[in-house]
Amino acid sequence: MSIQLRQTLVMTRANFSSLPRRLAISLSMALSVALVVAVLAGFLAMAKGFEKALASAGSPSVAVVLGGGTNQETGSDIPADAIRSIQSMTGDIGVVRNGAGGLLTSRELVVPVDVARAQDGASTTLTLRGMDVGGPLIRNGVALSAGRLFAPGAREIVVGSRIASEFPGFGIGDAVRLGAVDWAVTGHFAANGSAFESEIWGDLDAVRAAFDRQGKVQSLRLRLTGPSSLASLNARLTAASTSPLVAVSEADLYIAQSERISSLILFFGWPVTLLMAIGATAGVLNTMVSSVSDRTVEIATVRALGFSRFSAFFATWFEAFAIAAVGAALGVLAAWLVFNGWQASTIGVNNASTSFQLTVNGDVMLTAGMLGLAIGALGGAFPAIAATRLPLTAALRARG
Repeated sequence: MSIQLRQTLVMTRANFSSLPRRLAISLSMALSVALVVAVLAGFLAMAKGFEKALASAGSPSVAVVLGGGTNQETGSDIPADAIRSIQSMTGDIGVVRNGAGGLLTSRELVVPVDVARAQDGASTTLTLRGMDVGGPLIRNGVALSAGRLFAPGAREIVVGSRIASEFPGFGIGDAVRLGAVDWAVTGHFAANGSAFESEIWGDLDAVRAAFDRQGKVQSLRLRLTGPSSLASLNARLTAASTSPLVAVSEADLYIAQSERISSLILFFGWPVTLLMAIGATAGVLNTMVSSVSDRTVEIATVRALGFSRFSAFFATWFEAFAIAAVGAALGVLAAWLVFNGWQASTIGVNNASTSFQLTVNGDVMLTAGMLGLAIGALGGAFPAIAATRLPLTAALRARG
């Protein structure tokens, strides 16, 4: 073992053995780092959970046809003649057909509706989706958890499990006023925690009649024979209508929407966290300046005995890094205990409320933890440099 390493180990051990003298200020340093890490982890968990909810809703084997030159359902409009042309397509176009030989499709329309939340009675905008009877069958991972599906033409709805648990009046058999008419709740469905569970589904014709949207279709869902069939479907769409039509995979549609909302969450989250990190770094700096001041005689003594500047620097810097590492670990643990699985909601798909679970996974822990370690490394660097520049004779004379 080199002399440099031995000297560094001796000084590091001496630093940690003197920690009880500075316990209060060291704990405050660790807790400030923990707070910053926990806040960042909370924002990251929110973005990650939202991405997970939307990503799990989309399937690469389901195509969503949109019209009007948009890549979102809101703002899309598909003419009736275009729908008839698509449904009458013959030959192999890469779309699954039903038992009668027709394409397995679902015409759909989304309408925002206001519903009171159970906890505080506040009004929340939810998505009421009108669809054909084949709509639930086209989607992946959707299963009735109670009741039955809506009947064609009837003012009946099925609701996602999250809506059923968060909003009053959505029990099986209840009548719910959406818009100007009452709807009968006939079933609840689960969708593996995806964004589908934040939607209300009803018959397309009934929804169009209730909200004066006669003839309106915003999207057409089709089940593909495979993800690679999307290109051939788009090629056939160019001849289906004079208005622009495009088919995107359901997975890409929801991923694009999740990225926009996640970016917005992080756009606000990172500046807040970085401002807190600057304050925490200043706290580390003050703590380590106090530590160096408390050990002036010790550092001067070992330097007079021949210990190198490197050993003085590294021992002081490592103390700051170690305390910050403890704080980062506490922050990550607190974030996991408090935020992981926590139910939240935000304006998401189709400008309506989307419920999701915050997700504290390995990526979130690593990113937040690295910020905590960076605070310790930066905040401890300057006091460590100061420790190497202590005037030896002056320091010894001051305590002599």
